[in-house]
Amino acid sequence: MAAKGLPTAITVDSVVASGKAEGLRVAVVYTAWNEGIVDKLRARAEDTARAVGAKVESFCVAGALEIPVVAQAAARRFDAVVALGCVIRGDTAHFDYVCDSVTEGLTRVALDEEIPVGNGVLTVENEQQAHDRAGGADAKEDKGAEAMLAALHTAGVLARVRSFPGETGRK
Repeated sequence: MAAKGLPTAITVDSVVASGKAEGLRVAVVYTAWNEGIVDKLRARAEDTARAVGAKVESFCVAGALEIPVVAQAAARRFDAVVALGCVIRGDTAHFDYVCDSVTEGLTRVALDEEIPVGNGVLTVENEQQAHDRAGGADAKEDKGAEAMLAALHTAGVLARVRSFPGETGRK
């Protein structure tokens, strides 16, 4: 499980204590595919945003490949973006193309728009792995909440960097 090495310092309590998330506007972009799993991810992400005082608006797209373009549009209007979905490996190379494209697209959005993008798109071998990561009573991980906390924490770090006094450091 990927929870090994999970940072324990980034929690709802630590984000609340920082005061950096209060009033932030966060867009959640999620897929219609694998609805039951994605609904859990979305619910956990939205609950986490509200728990730290952020305002959240959610947008549903057809599939994982549509996430980056909507995430980019949202990045221009929100303080942070969280992408949620679930891609389960099938019998063809399609899984690899989709996963690579989504990851590269979200990374590009974050860098081009200079905004945090929490990546909660599960890329799993089977449905059981997805359930184990989606949050909820029997889940081993909570990727919706983790993606939201990562985005909000990073928004706080970026705010600190942007408010740093003095020269830009660039020559």
